[in-house]
Amino acid sequence: MKTIQNCRGLTIIELLMVSIIFGLLTAIVVPRIEGYRERAIEATMRSDLRTLGLHEESSYYDRATYTDDLALLRARGFFLSPEVAVVVNEATFLGWSATASHNRTPAKCYIFVGNAAPVGTATIEGSVACG
Repeated sequence: MKTIQNCRGLTIIELLMVSIIFGLLTAIVVPRIEGYRERAIEATMRSDLRTLGLHEESSYYDRATYTDDLALLRARGFFLSPEVAVVVNEATFLGWSATASHNRTPAKCYIFVGNAAPVGTATIEGSVACG
């Protein structure tokens, strides 16, 4: 009488197939995650520039001029998201422009308002453009 032995574990071929499938899934998923991260960073920079615009307008109504002093705007409640840097390129009583950048991407976002010179990829006044 023959007995059937219980086989426990996986064969080398099965392990190899599982490894290959896992590798293929990783190769597909990782680039997509990076794309989502880039879009999230861009959305953060856009949001910070829009918030800067609100504080610039508030400053304008109090002082009759826009400001490039971010410390003054911080005192009025303007705060940047972590790892985002904003530079006010131009600020006069006629308009302002700014650039936002992030430590984790080479992309930048731009905005200009009023008679300030357009910066970067911004071509429509008051609209944030990234590139």
